[in-house]
Amino acid sequence: MVGDSEALKRLESYDMDDLVIATLCSHTSLQIFDGARKEGFKTLGISIGPPSKYYDAFPNARPDEFLVVDNHVDILSKADELCAKNAILIPHGSFVEYLGPDNFENLTVPTFGNRKVLKWESSRIKEREWLEGAGIKMPRLFTKPEEIDRPVVVKFDGAKGGRGFFIVKDYEEFNKVGPTQRYTIQEYVLGTRYYLHYFFSPLKEEGYRLSNGSLELLSIDRRDETNIDEMYKLGSQEELKKLDLYPSFVVTGNVPLTIRESLLAEVFNMGEKVVEKSFDLFGGIIGPFCLETIVNDKLEFKVFEVSARIVAGTNPFISGSPYSDFIEPNLSTGRRIAQEINIACELDRLDEILS
Repeated sequence: MVGDSEALKRLESYDMDDLVIATLCSHTSLQIFDGARKEGFKTLGISIGPPSKYYDAFPNARPDEFLVVDNHVDILSKADELCAKNAILIPHGSFVEYLGPDNFENLTVPTFGNRKVLKWESSRIKEREWLEGAGIKMPRLFTKPEEIDRPVVVKFDGAKGGRGFFIVKDYEEFNKVGPTQRYTIQEYVLGTRYYLHYFFSPLKEEGYRLSNGSLELLSIDRRDETNIDEMYKLGSQEELKKLDLYPSFVVTGNVPLTIRESLLAEVFNMGEKVVEKSFDLFGGIIGPFCLETIVNDKLEFKVFEVSARIVAGTNPFISGSPYSDFIEPNLSTGRRIAQEINIACELDRLDEILS
């Protein structure tokens, strides 16, 4: 059991034959609803304001029902209504960011995964404690701006879709940008960025076994980011900064890819270390997570971030990926979440994957 929370106690009143998969209408909601429907669940979309018309264009991914609220905080007052509908919430990046990890932790609705992990991923300090404690190589951390002696990436806390990242090469340049939010400063590592999409199941007893449960690699992506991916066409960044043009990492889309097969052993090794360490720190990560990595020309990985829930980079794989196809055809991360809930219901172990 993840914990004896008020949300889990509400399961006692649930009709287990009529569970509803619910999430915020944003981010990865289309594949979550599609995957839930493929696994036989009803679906509910939480919409901020009137539901977007584009859901009508995708009937297989349109939720069966919408719950409309005026703003994200209003979701907290809808706990009773959601529980009356037998809802299980699925966290994703927009849901956690806009509601906030503290509010999410206090939302008394059964939620897929261990919601304690959300505070670990939303704090750069706690995130580094987790990853480095697991033996994961990370870019060097600069404790204060005056130490900057090479190109660095300055990152704001939280999941912001790439917004709030910027590159500087020295202290003087850092002061020109003048960040006003909580930030960390990491070494800028040259290499190729790979976003590795894992799924950890405490229920499965086959596959890539850990000390408890099984680890899966479902897909890998890269990201299209503006304007960093196109600025090189205009000239050097140093000249562009004179024109007050700075690189931006705002994500606009995701590109599917496969990695060199010889690197897969290290991909699984990193995922295993992260999961095993999570048992010690907060009782374990459950379900989907993503390691955001850079591979240098020596074929060495450095992990610069962990996202401890479904990520938007899984969206290209609604019908499966070159990796999930080796597990089961047409397996998206959204469907895999619904599968895990089904498995837990069959085994009467639902309290082990919810919080």
